[in-house]
Amino acid sequence: MSIVHVKINGIPVEVEEGTSVLNAAKKAGVRIPTLCYHDDLKPFGSCGLCIVKQEGSAKIIRACAAPVNEGLSVITNDNELFQVRKTILEMILSTHPSSCLSCIRNGECELQNIAAEFGLREQPFEVRLSDAEPDTSSASIVLDPQKCIKCGRCVQVCQDLQGVFALEFIGRGDGTCMAPAAMLKLDDSPCVRCGQCAAHCPVGAIYEKDEIADFRAAAADPEKQVVVQIAPSIRVGLSESFGLPAGTVTTKKIYAAIRRLGAMAVHDTNFGADLTIMEEGTELVHRLTNGGALPQLTSCCPAWVDYVEKYYPDLLDHVSSAKSPMQMVGAIEKTFYAKKMGIDPAKLFTVAIMPCTAKKYESDRDEHMHASGFRDVDLVLTTREFARLIKSSGIDFLKLEEEEADSPIGEYSGAGTIFGATGGVMEAAVRTAYHLVTGDELQDVEVASVRGLTEIKKGSVDFAGTKVRVAVIHGLSHAKEVMDEIRAAKAAGEQAPYEFIEIMACRGGCIAGGGQPYGANDILREERSAGLYADDKQSHVRCSHQNASIQQLYEEFLDKPLSETAHHLLHTSYQGIPVYKA
Repeated sequence: MSIVHVKINGIPVEVEEGTSVLNAAKKAGVRIPTLCYHDDLKPFGSCGLCIVKQEGSAKIIRACAAPVNEGLSVITNDNELFQVRKTILEMILSTHPSSCLSCIRNGECELQNIAAEFGLREQPFEVRLSDAEPDTSSASIVLDPQKCIKCGRCVQVCQDLQGVFALEFIGRGDGTCMAPAAMLKLDDSPCVRCGQCAAHCPVGAIYEKDEIADFRAAAADPEKQVVVQIAPSIRVGLSESFGLPAGTVTTKKIYAAIRRLGAMAVHDTNFGADLTIMEEGTELVHRLTNGGALPQLTSCCPAWVDYVEKYYPDLLDHVSSAKSPMQMVGAIEKTFYAKKMGIDPAKLFTVAIMPCTAKKYESDRDEHMHASGFRDVDLVLTTREFARLIKSSGIDFLKLEEEEADSPIGEYSGAGTIFGATGGVMEAAVRTAYHLVTGDELQDVEVASVRGLTEIKKGSVDFAGTKVRVAVIHGLSHAKEVMDEIRAAKAAGEQAPYEFIEIMACRGGCIAGGGQPYGANDILREERSAGLYADDKQSHVRCSHQNASIQQLYEEFLDKPLSETAHHLLHTSYQGIPVYKA
């Protein structure tokens, strides 16, 4: 691309041709206010806050959507622009509730922050609030249309990034709203509960179903014994909620915080990730050697599983029957662990801290999630809920002394840690599948080809002469491309050119799940992923099959991967679900 020369408030700057005025201003060290813009999305230009003046012209342009050209000179701020932006904000606030103190986004709201920057103290326009009630039909997400500012981010995310089309623009003018087609309830729509709409919403119009009160009640109940597991990506996600740089690993402080919150034991979902690799990896080897639908598709991500059940029910035999690490840990806690500790499983209250809103749904999705004879995972809190719980409990997180997790479900390998990043499941599987196929240990355990933010990564792995073709996909809109390829090959009586495929619903994987701290973009995704990979690199054990506690679990309880006990507790089945329930 050619370089063009532009001026931002008289400051000369060189940028690539086609760069937006907004990004050219950032390079010049000039901030232009935005509300509808997000790095992940195509510029929409709906809010109008980013308007700037083209010098020497009466033309007003929207900086987020306007590309620069050679010699362009713009003014980003003067009294007239300030007054126009202030009026835009006042108009938005005239249709927005002023209940900031009781809003879940209080202190983390983009509209609140910009209103404070502009010093808005009065409301000159008549207040016109929607009378629409919140939609609480989903087990994962709440829609509150009264707080919607019509920026359109949620629709863009749902349609363009995820390809789900659960949300649409309904109506026109002041009556416009973002909702499922025909104004259905969210739970009756194609929604897969990934939570990316909530993660990208600038205000409190879409948010995770808050269940902090349920945790507090369980922790205070003398009849319950609370045990808590944390997902791989929590150790690098929570840090941002306490002012630490993205990617900072805080695992052992998290363990300490959980005990301060009243848990009798702290476990790690990484243990479940190692267990998943043993089951899923053995299943792959079984399909390769004894026959079975290939390629095998991963099953760790509940939003992805929901998506394939709705959009590709004819390909469900390709999905691994292995449950997610979270569900495996819950089942083991209420059977093996409860018996080992002499605890009545009926009194064991199992909690999972997850980066994902879909995990709330997964924990009670069907009878397979009650394999222990009880609900295997009683409660799921997102990273954001966990941060609010810590803060509201008077815990100074940064000053906590580091503590260890409880054995044996607190021990894990580096392979379990990298589950949180796109490509991590594949890399962990390769490390162990190589051993299962060859009997030897993989010398270079870092599989760089499956790392990074390329949406679809394809390649092959050499297992001592046996080539296994793999693919890694993140973002459901990209999953469609590969799933259509598999469907077409199957219709032709052929196998698509893969043996193993990892799919994660969210861009970047779980490190940018729908329940992680707000503000994720590709820079943050790379920093969070780097934290997980660094944690893996310093691990003494880096392969799932080398985890001594996993070996102990099989010796004492499960016997071997895919055994009858393992199949009952650690595996599930799938069925097609109508895209629309109503």
